[in-house]
Amino acid sequence: MIQAVIIDDERNNIDNLEGLLQRYCTQVQIAGIAMTADEGATLIRKLKPDLVFLDIQMPGKSGFQMLQELPAPSFEIILVTAFDQYGIQAIKFSAVDYLLKPLNIEELKAAVQKAERRIGERMQNRELENLLQMIRNREERATHKLALPTVKETRFVHPKEIIRCESSNVYTSFYLSNHEKIMVSKPIYEYEELLADFGFLRCHQSHLVNKTYIKSWIKEDGGFLVLDNGEQIPVARSKKEIVAKMLIHLK
Repeated sequence: MIQAVIIDDERNNIDNLEGLLQRYCTQVQIAGIAMTADEGATLIRKLKPDLVFLDIQMPGKSGFQMLQELPAPSFEIILVTAFDQYGIQAIKFSAVDYLLKPLNIEELKAAVQKAERRIGERMQNRELENLLQMIRNREERATHKLALPTVKETRFVHPKEIIRCESSNVYTSFYLSNHEKIMVSKPIYEYEELLADFGFLRCHQSHLVNKTYIKSWIKEDGGFLVLDNGEQIPVARSKKEIVAKMLIHLK
């Protein structure tokens, strides 16, 4: 059995989640419940659970603040929340599992199954560590790492190491400055949003480019970007105005 705790300031949310877990995720046993961040931290220290269901926006102290106060969290976590804009960016950037209210049963089952696998393998929770690092240093973008979940592992890379991203249906390939290629099973538009503040340019439906690596913009023959490594990336006609604005201060 997976020993779990629920931390949420609304009793109806707790009751709803408990009911869904009892019906659809019978491998989860609720060992404790807390309705404030301080109570939640005390409960975690006491019970040392395998899994924590955590609301982020709570009165007084947020779930993020509570996580920062816990030394070296060893549990798996599923965020169950309606979060602010920075929260969603940090969570997605770190590939931490989250569920939006009202809860979707299939998404809940998938998140619990993933946590169960990780608990069984006793893997270090690098995703949670990465999330906490981002929360602590939210203004220091140079320290932020993007989590790229592949079939075998989750890789953590600095955005500055990514030259470009290229989509193929629901897959996105990341081309790094060390000549490595990493493929993840997520569409490119998700990474367009995550990398927007790191100087990435969506110049085409299938291409997202780090403008640090752009050498020039050739406007003839439909238009394409030339990268420092010699690669040529097409520029869609619908993106020309956006590309022009972003490359005014190129380099």
